[in-house]
Amino acid sequence: MSKSDLRLQDEGSRLQVVTAGATAGLISRFVVAPLDVVKIRLQLQIHSLSDPLSQVDLRGSPIYKGTIGTFRHIVANEGVTALWKGNVPAELMYVAYASIQFTTYRSVTMLLHRVFAKEGHINERGIGDQGNNNSRKSTLPKSVESFVSGASAGATATAATYPLDLLRTRFAAQGNDRVYTSLRCAVADINRDEGIRGFFRGLSPALAQIVPFMGLFFAVYEGARLPLGKMELPWGTGDATAGVIASVVAKTGVFPLDLVRKRIQVQGPTRSRYIHKNIPEYAGTVSTVRQILRREGVRGLYRGLTVSLIKAAPASAVTMWTYERVLNLLISQGEETEMVK
Repeated sequence: MSKSDLRLQDEGSRLQVVTAGATAGLISRFVVAPLDVVKIRLQLQIHSLSDPLSQVDLRGSPIYKGTIGTFRHIVANEGVTALWKGNVPAELMYVAYASIQFTTYRSVTMLLHRVFAKEGHINERGIGDQGNNNSRKSTLPKSVESFVSGASAGATATAATYPLDLLRTRFAAQGNDRVYTSLRCAVADINRDEGIRGFFRGLSPALAQIVPFMGLFFAVYEGARLPLGKMELPWGTGDATAGVIASVVAKTGVFPLDLVRKRIQVQGPTRSRYIHKNIPEYAGTVSTVRQILRREGVRGLYRGLTVSLIKAAPASAVTMWTYERVLNLLISQGEETEMVK
């Protein structure tokens, strides 16, 4: 566990942070991949098993009912491997995302320490030396500092890795009749038929979602990590529990924007060729929300929320737990190397 007197953004060198973040993203993505495919399938479904009127124009689309029912339907009709559709671009995205996220988070925090600081000494990392009475401490409240750093990290990582996110969604949305035969083919087809802008469909709701999500996530996590870390919990460590709490709170608040992003990502010339062949044509974020509300009601904005929350818990817990353990290991190895020198 991290030392109690250190906070997340103050630990490790840049290389150590990048390595730990990439490792955490890679492992977390593989664990939750099946849940992610189920979530995407439910988010793209505009019809409901409980509403016969919504089933008039199915065009051969499946009707999923609940998380378990969707799991069974996918395995029965597409095989077990279908639960990892889109895993290659997703793995690349998660590794890059986690690395950029944690690196930016640490860098922005160090910048805030320099800009919003009292008079005094700053050490080589740009952070006040707590052992010096003249140390320079940030005048920002720690919750504000965590929010700004988290929001900046989330926005930067989302924009940088967005084409991979779009590819992940389109592969996960494919049925047995594949739209794209390979990742290389997908990139070539999108570039040819939709241009560069095609890789960034849905970026607006993605940014609108990730900024408050990551800001809230890191603020809640930082606030809960140290108190929970001192407690003996029967189900796991305080770090993992803090990650679960932070993720559930943040995910619920921004879920409608996540659903809108998924609906917009599958727009374009291939819209009617995915597993759900009756996906409507959507334009901007606001008009998409209005169209969903008019056709599906408020419930339509929360399709897949249950599996999203189920996914959020292990994903965040595995990410934060792995990140801190790998980072601590790298720091320990670095200290041992320095001692040998």
